[in-house]
Amino acid sequence: MKFLISPAKTLDLTSTPSIDLVSQPELLDESQALIDTIRPYSPADIASLMKLSDKLATLNVSRYQEWQQEHTKENSRPAIYTFMGDVYTGLDAYSLSESDMKYAQQSLRILSGLYGLLKPLDLMQAYRLEMGTGLKNTRGANLYQFWGDILVNKINDLLDKDELLVNLASTEYFKAVNKKKLTSPLITPNFLDEKNGQFKVISFYAKKARGLMARYLIENRCNTLDELKAFDLAGYRYDSQQSTKDSPVFVRPESAQPKK
Repeated sequence: MKFLISPAKTLDLTSTPSIDLVSQPELLDESQALIDTIRPYSPADIASLMKLSDKLATLNVSRYQEWQQEHTKENSRPAIYTFMGDVYTGLDAYSLSESDMKYAQQSLRILSGLYGLLKPLDLMQAYRLEMGTGLKNTRGANLYQFWGDILVNKINDLLDKDELLVNLASTEYFKAVNKKKLTSPLITPNFLDEKNGQFKVISFYAKKARGLMARYLIENRCNTLDELKAFDLAGYRYDSQQSTKDSPVFVRPESAQPKK
């Protein structure tokens, strides 16, 4: 079983990783091509393109200028310890054991607008380039056209015959993967929380739940759909009535949600 998650806008650039192992991104030539495309943009251009404040736009223009294709421990950090946000709160990489992290290195991949596909311990440099950005480039009008079939081909190479691919990424990011060309079964879990007596997707909770499930799959070395359905962290339970073959649904009653 292999599984995918999204990156995050917020970055942790100071905490010390709990494991001193790193690897290199596989698509740095592609990343360099994107950096070369976006470097001429001014802060005003970036603010308009990404709908950012002037402060954030200026920060990220500086990051594009400083970005180097050679990734070292001096100028980069492992991706799993750099991305912050709800998914990564659920995953809680800092508390995973070295054995768990080595397993994650084989099974987990992070989709990225700049890097395409990252292993957890791949070195990365600070950036802001969401997959949905309409950045005109040599291959088209946006990042979906830039990445084309590169990501699905990399994912197919990763998967053994009939091995499950679990999509824990957001719609924006998974759209970059050409589903029609996947060579293995695709499973997309959904997480519903109760509110006013009805079960619905609550974005904040669903993002954290995707991280929790990634952690669960890592710690339990899950390989089958039945093992995935046993997911029970933070009060979620599999709901067979709302589930379909490819989209298992996990529900959580209001009583099990964190107290506000």
